[in-house]
Amino acid sequence: MAKSKRQPAMAHLSQYSTRMVVTYKYGSLVIAGIGLVWAVVFAVIGSWWMAAIETAAFATGLAIHLLIRRNHLTFGILAGQAALMVIIIFIGLSLDVPTAEAPRVSHIYLLALAAMGYLNYQRQKSRAQLALIVLCLLAFVALASAPFAAPFVLPMSDVVRGIGAWANTIMATTILVFCIYAMQAEFVRQDKLSRDLVAALWNDEFELVYQPQVDLSQSTIGAEALLRWNSPKRGVVSPVEFIPQAEKLGLMVAIGGWVLEKGCCTLAEWGKHPVFRHLTLSINVSASQLMHEDFEAFVHETLAKTGADPQRLILELTESMLVTDMELVIAKLGRLHDLGITNSLDDFGTGFSSLSYLRRLPIQQIKIDKSFVQDAVKSDRSASFVKNIVHIGRDLGHKVLAEGVETIEQHALLAHVGSVQFQGYLYGRPMALADFEQRMENEAKSPAPKLVRAGR
Repeated sequence: MAKSKRQPAMAHLSQYSTRMVVTYKYGSLVIAGIGLVWAVVFAVIGSWWMAAIETAAFATGLAIHLLIRRNHLTFGILAGQAALMVIIIFIGLSLDVPTAEAPRVSHIYLLALAAMGYLNYQRQKSRAQLALIVLCLLAFVALASAPFAAPFVLPMSDVVRGIGAWANTIMATTILVFCIYAMQAEFVRQDKLSRDLVAALWNDEFELVYQPQVDLSQSTIGAEALLRWNSPKRGVVSPVEFIPQAEKLGLMVAIGGWVLEKGCCTLAEWGKHPVFRHLTLSINVSASQLMHEDFEAFVHETLAKTGADPQRLILELTESMLVTDMELVIAKLGRLHDLGITNSLDDFGTGFSSLSYLRRLPIQQIKIDKSFVQDAVKSDRSASFVKNIVHIGRDLGHKVLAEGVETIEQHALLAHVGSVQFQGYLYGRPMALADFEQRMENEAKSPAPKLVRAGR
């Protein structure tokens, strides 16, 4: 329903707004700049130890920036925070030791680092990030409350310490204020997004696009319905940005219901047309939808109201749902299959399902995750893994569909190992309903597509 067909490298990056990415990108350059300036200052006065430490801060900021540019934002932030925390603590213990002439000030950077960590934690919750926040705060309290010092203290003149105290206090406070502003802006953005989402549901701003699914000969056998939000204020909003917020607001049951009803209406119309009546339609189901007590009844009522053929409806769920209540999931899927619906396990291989669960689940189709598909042509190990997935699915009597196919080489390899259904940019990008139906009209008038021989 709301799945985004995106590149794997963008998976984590897409959890952050453009504003957040830009903030982190230029913030890392500021850190690098501060480190470079102080490295030069210490080198000029001959304090090579401190020049080396500040050079490490410069390298850390630069590394964070490069990681973000290469779409490794989450790892870059965590690694950068850990490195900067160690550098700040080392400076506080070995150089910025409080005296009668100048207080310790470097520990103020720890507050800014904790604030940046909290901002990141709001976008992607992780224990590692939470641990770094706690360590930064504990280190700040310790350095602010007592004149701790390392066994060795690097000498520095009172003049340089005095200038450094003022400069570092101003810079650290500025960074902290900027982080607080960024947090406030992010909270306001989330609040506006929440209000806009509620309005979008009532104002009919959502729409479905359809990505073709094909057989071995590349003839279209169906489509997957994908949700899009065309906001008058925001333009086209990516599902990876609004779906998590919709889940938090409890809107996914209502949005998912709209998607199911809209998809069933499309199926019913297809059933009246000889060119379309053989097509299946896959619709993603969220965990909150599936676990809702009235979900099966709603599906039954929707099928009856729209007149859609349940034999042509495929409901897709992800492996992550299986960690909630396996027995309840099995029971619900069984009742849905009793209606004639096909149950599909999406993104297979990325979750936690064991073979014993897979054998018990009342599913009729598994979809190989695109990450495995795209790696299969690059390594024999990945190709062997995909082959095993196909064989497991076929041994259990399931249809196997490979998604994310983008090249003829990937199609040929998948066909060679036994996959018989495919989806991806090679066969067509998500498109409007009118465009998809025009594609089917053209396909019906033209000769069968040219086969791509396995192993070619």
